[in-house]
Amino acid sequence: MASIKDVAAEAGVSVATVSRVLNDHPSVSADARTRVLAAVEALGYRPNAVARSLRTDQTRTLGLVISDVMNPYFTELARSVEEEARALGYSVIIGNADERPDLQDHHVRTLLDRRIDGLLVSPTDGGSPLMLDAARAGTPMVFVDRWIPGVDVPVVRADGRAAVRDLVAHLHRLGHRRLAIIAGPAATTTGSERVEAFREALGACGIDLPDAYIGQGDFQAESGRRVTEGFLDLPEPPEVVFAADNLMALGALDAVRARGLRVPDDIALAAFDDIPWFVHTDPPITAIAQPTGELGRAAVRALVDRIEGRPPRSVTLPARLVVRRSCGEGGESGESGRTGADGQDGDNSARNRSQS
Repeated sequence: MASIKDVAAEAGVSVATVSRVLNDHPSVSADARTRVLAAVEALGYRPNAVARSLRTDQTRTLGLVISDVMNPYFTELARSVEEEARALGYSVIIGNADERPDLQDHHVRTLLDRRIDGLLVSPTDGGSPLMLDAARAGTPMVFVDRWIPGVDVPVVRADGRAAVRDLVAHLHRLGHRRLAIIAGPAATTTGSERVEAFREALGACGIDLPDAYIGQGDFQAESGRRVTEGFLDLPEPPEVVFAADNLMALGALDAVRARGLRVPDDIALAAFDDIPWFVHTDPPITAIAQPTGELGRAAVRALVDRIEGRPPRSVTLPARLVVRRSCGEGGESGESGRTGADGQDGDNSARNRSQS
């Protein structure tokens, strides 16, 4: 493997000149720069990133800790983060917390030990002393999707409250009155916020949310299956199950089908976090879509601003309702606008439900 001395000899310049060219220093003549770059190409020389980081105190590397790599939402988020970071000259090391606070902290500790320049985190809970200490120590950090209240770190997230109100109003127009939710972990900001938004939206329509219609999930499919089975066993099951993330929605769909029931004929289903698969289910699932790619790109830009000495800022983007056919919309669903099938009640007249 060629060394920097080999490059210098090939180009007929000093090692210091090669170093200045590789670090894009302006005090190098055009001729010397051309010869050095030609020698680098001819010898296949690759600079030692570790040695360079020791000289510059930068590794040009970002850390990303996501909550669950199996969740398509976080997979898309990670992809957009990596693409934007690469465009800005940074590499990304990804850690998967698997919705476990201990594993999250393991990844954060490992990334900090590797001298990353900055950290993007979607926290699995709100009580990590490690991240609190890192933020207080001045580690460049941005929370994405989820955040830890009280920690002075920029947050890049989607606001789903308006989309949840649109969803509940849509369900109300379709004639649904018994609405249940599979909630995410209360220790996460997204878990608690989505339940509260759902409760407020129901209240605006004059609908209560009984305790029996709130099922505690963990943002993974098995909990969606378990909670939905409990709903179906109630003396008066809900007419709609709203899953607070996509994996729990898929678990709910499995539970409904395992009982020999059909969506939406026997029970309707909606989800937070739209994914490409939802258009391929039977029926396609009505969902709230987050601007995932935009979130990832905005999070990287905020973090790089912090690293490079520019004032970072928090970013909040709107989520939107995508209407399909899993709530009894019939053939009038659509994906343009926020609600699509306003006023359409599909074939709900064939079902008996209590009216409020």
